[in-house]
Amino acid sequence: MAIFTTAGIKVSGLAACVPSKEVSNYDYKWVSAKEREQLVKTIGVEKRRHVEKGTTTSDMCQAAAEAILHGLSVDRSQINLLIFISQTRDYFIPQTSGIVQDKLGLPKSCISFDVSLGCSGYVYGLSLAAGLMNAFGISKALLLVGDISSLNSAYRDKSTYPLFGDAGTATLLEREPEAPPMHFNLEGDGSGYQAIIIPDGGMRNILTKKSFNYKKIAPGIYRTPLHVALNGIEVFNFSLREVVPNIRQLLKYTGEELNNFDYVVFHQANKLINETLRKMLKLPPEKVPLSIGKFGNTSSASIPLTLVSELHNPLKNRPLKLLLSAFGIGLSWGATSLILQQPYCPDIIEI
Repeated sequence: MAIFTTAGIKVSGLAACVPSKEVSNYDYKWVSAKEREQLVKTIGVEKRRHVEKGTTTSDMCQAAAEAILHGLSVDRSQINLLIFISQTRDYFIPQTSGIVQDKLGLPKSCISFDVSLGCSGYVYGLSLAAGLMNAFGISKALLLVGDISSLNSAYRDKSTYPLFGDAGTATLLEREPEAPPMHFNLEGDGSGYQAIIIPDGGMRNILTKKSFNYKKIAPGIYRTPLHVALNGIEVFNFSLREVVPNIRQLLKYTGEELNNFDYVVFHQANKLINETLRKMLKLPPEKVPLSIGKFGNTSSASIPLTLVSELHNPLKNRPLKLLLSAFGIGLSWGATSLILQQPYCPDIIEI
């Protein structure tokens, strides 16, 4: 358990980009109309955004970053840290962060690196960026977080294909001595790594001809070892077992009351999980925004996408005291308590 505080760092800009292609679960022909309705009711996903061939996570993150840099007239020479968090990078090698650094016209003095995290990526990323900024005296940093999960899901796998959507986000952080602190509680349990996994294609199980062979896993679930395999029951149990204690530990550390937060923003896992967590914490629906109905589970991008999508007007009009809770693949999870002081937040970008 890692509970800590970082001070003097503020979020100056927040942007999200999604593909223009919209996919409806009511058109998902692999299952019957009755099962489609049940799927939508359970997971809460009516529509999602899917990339067209050739569009990458970094393309969406770059578009989001450009919107912030142009909107705030940022001097790019002052950005000395770029963190790219994604499980769907452009290439195995080189690192995607360096490619985006060049495309954004950032200086050679800009530290840039990739982090392979999924659902917990945004909360972990905020802590990493803020910590490095304080440690190295960096004045401005870009945190790019996103995933293309649609390409990893098999169409004939009803346990994953209707759930995932694609998105990329950008967050601009700046040093400001008077900025309110950010508090974090980060945790992980690698023994559960197989709960969400793509078995083949890495160094453990290298690519072979068999990697492309479809196999029936269960009724309505056919996939190859190159597609994501999700153990829904294990993920559900993990989420209900770990998320609420993680939040309560953080609140005990900070001395804050949950009722004093303007909003609690969860990773958009699925509607059943998120609503169960909300009820466990006795939170009213209006304090727990959901974007999953419009965009699906967008992995690491889901929290910043929800902020831009569902809290766009409140973010622009007043400071917001927020609790962000991310959890999933790894297994890894974490929460942060922070105040966003009217960051620049453009409308959602389509690409």
